[in-house]
Amino acid sequence: MMDEDKDYEVGYGKPPRATRFRKGHSGNPKGRPRQARGVRTLLETALSKKITINEAGRKSQVSKSEALILSLITKAIKGDIRAAAQVLRLMEEQEIVHQQDEGITINVIDRFDHPE
Repeated sequence: MMDEDKDYEVGYGKPPRATRFRKGHSGNPKGRPRQARGVRTLLETALSKKITINEAGRKSQVSKSEALILSLITKAIKGDIRAAAQVLRLMEEQEIVHQQDEGITINVIDRFDHPE
């Protein structure tokens, strides 16, 4: 034992020097447990990740959410009625209106009633 240890009183709040935390080592090695992430956080994280898409022979990096919207618009342009209705609904919700000199009107009919 060192001379300093002889006059050191061990007791409440005064642990023996041999059992104290070593320098450079944490007293709580596992740390605080991670918080559980909610569905919203998981969805935002997943949709914000970047992917590479090939559009007209050019590769570009876009977020997954942007790729999803581009895919929906592409389907609508190719004639998918449900995709077109969804795109038009999104445009209406977001108040996106494109006005041009030459206009085109698209009527979306939810249901056909056949005369019998």
